[in-house]
Amino acid sequence: MRRIGPWHARLALCGALFLSSAALAQAPAAQAPAGACGAIAATKLDGVEIDKAESVPAGPMRAKDGSAIDLPGHCLVRGTINRRIGARGRPYGIGFELRLPYDWSGRFLFQGGAGLDGVVLPAIGTIANSAEPPALTRGFAVVSTDAGHQGSPIDASFAVDQQARIDYGYNALDKVTLAAKALIARFYGRPARYSYMVGCSNGGRQALMASQRLPRYFDGIVAGDPTLRFSRVTLDEVWNVHVLARIAPRDPQGRPIYARAFSDDDLKLVRAAVLKRCDAMDGLADGFINDWRRCDFDPGQLTCKGAKAAGCLSAGQVSALRDLHRGPHDGAGTPLYGAFNYDTGIASPAWRGMRLGSAQDGTASSADATLGLGAFKYLHLTPPDPAMGPQTPIDYDHVIERLRHAAALTDADDPMLGSFTDHGKMIVYNGLSDQGLASSVVADWYDQMLAATGPDARRAVSLFLVPGMLHCGGGEATDRFEMLDAIVDWVEQGRAPERIVAVSRTSPAVKRPLCPYPGVARYVGGKTDDAQSFECRP
Repeated sequence: MRRIGPWHARLALCGALFLSSAALAQAPAAQAPAGACGAIAATKLDGVEIDKAESVPAGPMRAKDGSAIDLPGHCLVRGTINRRIGARGRPYGIGFELRLPYDWSGRFLFQGGAGLDGVVLPAIGTIANSAEPPALTRGFAVVSTDAGHQGSPIDASFAVDQQARIDYGYNALDKVTLAAKALIARFYGRPARYSYMVGCSNGGRQALMASQRLPRYFDGIVAGDPTLRFSRVTLDEVWNVHVLARIAPRDPQGRPIYARAFSDDDLKLVRAAVLKRCDAMDGLADGFINDWRRCDFDPGQLTCKGAKAAGCLSAGQVSALRDLHRGPHDGAGTPLYGAFNYDTGIASPAWRGMRLGSAQDGTASSADATLGLGAFKYLHLTPPDPAMGPQTPIDYDHVIERLRHAAALTDADDPMLGSFTDHGKMIVYNGLSDQGLASSVVADWYDQMLAATGPDARRAVSLFLVPGMLHCGGGEATDRFEMLDAIVDWVEQGRAPERIVAVSRTSPAVKRPLCPYPGVARYVGGKTDDAQSFECRP
């Protein structure tokens, strides 16, 4: 495959996948004539309107940044399911894009969405953590969707409409999968031999939702950095805004300047102290905190003995850090989301963008105060509260009652997966420096899943935690790995992923094994940049 320019495969927060030729060699191919593409437009499916069906010759597809990637010849289908006029006269419908390669491997891939969706991403099958070519070039038929509404991926105003909430939560996944499978069977004359679902962030939530709500639809699933308790994630984000307002300096209008609650030097100080305390617990001080559960760092050790100065934190900053990492809780101290572990990502631009923003006045510009607050007040509160602002008080003792209705639609945290594990395989992964999602919540869900489904579920579902990795990639981490190779091998060859070798995007010579939870990579001797120098141990 020829790449032109710095092809960035993130597509907002995270799209869907890459696969290597070795993992794909076993599937039988099928050929479809280019002339079949026009005929697909006449397909009649209940509630489905085919808006476009055209043959696309092999060649480069250009991205907005000018980069391009070579794609094979394929049939491009765009359509809308259940088109309607909804609340406030706004048009709705489940938009989708399906790409059908003429040289087909017999595999189908659902490409997960990003953020709050609202956009149909190009259905080529890309994922930020991979270095391999996109799935379409490997012979996959690929589908993507806007999840039932049109708009910006950071705009939650669609959720004033009841059906739009349902479609975003899980219904679009159902309807688009069924439509795509029907069109695939019509186009190639036979159904897909294997079906996969892959996504990160909201796409990871959708992937988990597929295993929970649609357990017979997919043979293999990869759920990356999943917002599995989405309603509680947005509650945590609002909590963070309130916590930081306690210590932020004020502008002339008395508004908190969030960006100045911590300086970059303050955050670098915390990062260095965390590494000093926890880095060597896995047997090697190398900048990776593998043994994250044993990391008992407390920022109190950095408290200034007098006034705030360089090299220490104020008492207010220490208190705020503790509350940010502890997460929201009610008046009795009961956790309402989960605890964040301390890791190197705290000094990253991504953490600053998520928690603090960059505005040097009282504008609330962080992702917590924009994307998080928007999803909280429109999507997760029932009824919605569009007038809510960054400093609107929250009754933490009773807020769960207002969240539970939408949580039933959007939260992918059901631990009972027996119908899925009877036939399917799933890999879940999360960055230990994820600035938006607490790895402890993902790990706790996995433990609950084993308890509810049975310990044999380990043979069908594996969790991998990635030291230093931010949300869906980046950070001081080995954040390049081929989860789709692993899931294809597991589904089609029966080879469970006992460890997955990951490479550093910024330092390609550095390799580390990712270990199935609850194992961690421990140094046993040898070259420190070699994955073979580490073993997966409890």
